[in-house]
Amino acid sequence: MNIRWFYYIARFWVRVGLLIGTRWHIKGKQNIPANGPLLIVANHLNLVDPPLLSVSIDRATYFMAKEELFKARFTGYFIGSFGAFPVHRSQADTKAVKQALKILADGFALVVFPEATRSATAQLQPAFAGSALIALRSGAPILPIGITGTETMNGKTWPLRRPRVTVNIGKPFHLPSTNGRATKAELAAMTNFIMERIAEQLPEEYRGHYCQLSQPSAAVLPPLPLRERIEVRGHKKEDTNAVKN
Repeated sequence: MNIRWFYYIARFWVRVGLLIGTRWHIKGKQNIPANGPLLIVANHLNLVDPPLLSVSIDRATYFMAKEELFKARFTGYFIGSFGAFPVHRSQADTKAVKQALKILADGFALVVFPEATRSATAQLQPAFAGSALIALRSGAPILPIGITGTETMNGKTWPLRRPRVTVNIGKPFHLPSTNGRATKAELAAMTNFIMERIAEQLPEEYRGHYCQLSQPSAAVLPPLPLRERIEVRGHKKEDTNAVKN
């Protein structure tokens, strides 16, 4: 896939803006796989989060973004230049899921915000099952990221305050096997597992709905065997319905 020329210009200015207007820190950068498919999951606090992740990861990234952002011409062009594509949040968007799987199959990094919206409280909110669905169908490793500080980047004076913005990158992991048939309950459990890995990258006051974490020893799981990845991809009926919940 090709990313528009504006992507590289926008990345440069986003990086300059962050260096000048914030105290920007990246932790755990050594955990980022250098190549191959990668499903990146993160909390969502501000509209700046997608370009922030793009310049923090140093890999060509694509994003799933709510369709409303594409209605304004300039906004749609800007986020589209960062590799964003629209997703309908109010329904099972099979077209967006197929595009996400194609991006991962081509060996690129895909960013998903499982909460599907910005948190008004800066705390984690209950997530949708889309990220677990994509992870199961693709078999791609999942990279959890915690973002802090961007919730303060509001109004016109925030560059004068130079807020501390931190991108905390955890270790990649895979979801456990479902033998090709993920039920709604299993998808919900795996979504919780993904969100708990994000919560581990955040200070306690940001964890919100996921403040009770499972055992850290379960954070890194073995990858799905190739055969099971193929079976999960082919199991469309239950997975598509699960997106709605």
